[in-house]
Amino acid sequence: MWIREEFLSSSSNFGKVVVHGHSPSQVPVKRPNRIGVDTGAYATGRLSCVVLEGAGCRFLQTGA
Repeated sequence: MWIREEFLSSSSNFGKVVVHGHSPSQVPVKRPNRIGVDTGAYATGRLSCVVLEGAGCRFLQTGA
């Protein structure tokens, strides 16, 4: 909770790509070090998920 902005703005290599929620955005966010899938379903009705296949990824969404 206290490092949220530091984490979201970081370009550090975490050793693995971190897939996370709890930081809503309009669309899923894909960065070299993290993938954010929280699109605020509680407020927007738009639920998102990431499909990880090999080295690639794609997003699925439902709702508005």
